[in-house]
Amino acid sequence: MAEEVKETQETAEKAAPKKKSKKDKELEALKAELESQKDLLLRTAAEFDNYKKRTEKEKIGTAEYAKASVMKTLLPILDNAERANEFEHGTEQYNKGIELIVKQLSDLSSKLGLVEIGAVGETFDPNIHEAIMHIEDESLGENVISQVLQKGYKFGDTVVRPAMVQVAN
Repeated sequence: MAEEVKETQETAEKAAPKKKSKKDKELEALKAELESQKDLLLRTAAEFDNYKKRTEKEKIGTAEYAKASVMKTLLPILDNAERANEFEHGTEQYNKGIELIVKQLSDLSSKLGLVEIGAVGETFDPNIHEAIMHIEDESLGENVISQVLQKGYKFGDTVVRPAMVQVAN
């Protein structure tokens, strides 16, 4: 009987490592699965954070575009008021009224973030200027704006209307 007990113990010991290694394999598989799920969770969280940032940037861009569209509709009013202001028109009150309109529209556009672009003496930039005429003038450098025919405007980074200019070559 002692031999049988001894053989049973040896058999049990041989069987035990197999079960333990099977459990170890299952444990390792579960750990690998856990790491995989953890990695997936971290990647998903990072993608969601990038999505939030991207949508916030798009929302700001959309708002800027909407404001620029509104400002674009006000530009002809500002242009006409400035043109009328350039001419002498009979009464002092008329001229003063036109000056006030120009000032109010200019103040409103500045308050909303509209910036005037294009001035005499600046270097021509096709991104913000539109060359309507070219002249030869040795006193001015190359690609220098010699006259602004119509003011240009910029809202934030968006060019609402390029400045129409005369450029010296």
